[in-house]
Amino acid sequence: MIAATPPDPPLKRRLRDGLDRISAAMRADLWTVAETAGLNPTQAHVLTFIAGRDKKGVRVRAIADHLGVAQPTATDSVAALIRKGFLKKSADIDDARAVAIQITPAGRDIVRGIGLAITSTERALETLSTREQTALLQLIIKTIRALQIAGAISPQRMCVTCRHFRPYAHDDARTPHHCAYVDAAFGAEALRLDCGEHDALTATDGEIVWKEYAREDVLSGNQMHDATG
Repeated sequence: MIAATPPDPPLKRRLRDGLDRISAAMRADLWTVAETAGLNPTQAHVLTFIAGRDKKGVRVRAIADHLGVAQPTATDSVAALIRKGFLKKSADIDDARAVAIQITPAGRDIVRGIGLAITSTERALETLSTREQTALLQLIIKTIRALQIAGAISPQRMCVTCRHFRPYAHDDARTPHHCAYVDAAFGAEALRLDCGEHDALTATDGEIVWKEYAREDVLSGNQMHDATG
């Protein structure tokens, strides 16, 4: 008797499994890069996160929320980085009772070194065409936004959630969007996932901007009337 072929898992389950495998490769990459700098991956994430914030520093709670770790884990990582001379404590200018964590020049040197390292994940992405990479970026943005709305991740400083973002403000198909902060047009491949000049939209305005941005299907170019679909 021939056994029946088991049904394929749902598409979203296969996509999740694929992302799990990519994440595993990225974690391995991060271990390699972090160990070269004498850090562990969490410490590398902490340094990179703080380096991208303003000079007044950030609180440990913000670090924990961004990394999706418990506050004691973030506290331990920060303490280790302070001992290594990569971070320092300072008074929080918004609350004299609180402590802000700032990056030191030595810490910025480490972050620059991490950023220059070429990983196996980046080499794999280089096998995609520019058009494919751009489409993937837009799909990642859409997925991150959905996770953010669901409360699965902390708010992200993406172009599409910023009050400076003007989707499809220009007729040029190569540079249709506009950034009011720098007063310049730009294309989809330049959309940022984490911008230092980010100024978050309200929930209501965010929905309006998102529907305008998501009106176009990034894979086929067809109009997408359901922005949440």
